[in-house]
Amino acid sequence: MLPVAILAGGLAMRLRPLTETIPKAMVQVNGEPFAFHQLRLLQRHGIDRVVYCVGYRGEQVADAVGDGSRFGLQVRYSFDGPVLAGTAGALKIARPLLGPDFFVLYGDSFLDCDYLVVERAYRQAGKAALMAVFRNDGRWDTSNVEFADGRIIEYSKAHRTERMRHIDYGLGVLSAGVLDALPADGPADLAALYERLAASGDLAAFEVSERFYEVGSFGGLVQFEDYLKKAAPQ
Repeated sequence: MLPVAILAGGLAMRLRPLTETIPKAMVQVNGEPFAFHQLRLLQRHGIDRVVYCVGYRGEQVADAVGDGSRFGLQVRYSFDGPVLAGTAGALKIARPLLGPDFFVLYGDSFLDCDYLVVERAYRQAGKAALMAVFRNDGRWDTSNVEFADGRIIEYSKAHRTERMRHIDYGLGVLSAGVLDALPADGPADLAALYERLAASGDLAAFEVSERFYEVGSFGGLVQFEDYLKKAAPQ
């Protein structure tokens, strides 16, 4: 299967003061770092290669996860450097480690979907990128995708409309070539890249039915902990 780029370089301001001394991936959930839950999930779904795109206190992620062998994975690291590169900029830095096509997901997302089916949808679509979308209806976050007839009509985090019933699930597949259009210097945002691809008709879509969990907010952290407790064997 394709490798997975995990975007884990942000400052995690919404979780302060919890993240004043640790990165978001290292936030404890049920007694261990969130990253451990996320990596075990990826391994269960057939992923074997992961590239962590890290910035803020990223050395803590590298120290805790190591080479990934304890999770049945091969894990490598790409560091932003002295200035945060942004979500798309981080992918451009990591490009030599990722190959021609790769999954991308956020370091605070727990997405229990069929990754192989998503990869097949990407290859069948023949587009430069694919975004997984979920029928959200404003339940767990603000919907930002107008999705109809299997395609994205409009995607925007800044200009939302009442026709947007779906949400960016947090999982995508990219061809490395889409990174060529990013600026050579300065930060670049993945959401802005998705918007450009959607506007040009180069962004495929795949609808998933499994709800997402995230630990980027205190509310999301509580929901994920509740999910883990309910999923634990009795």
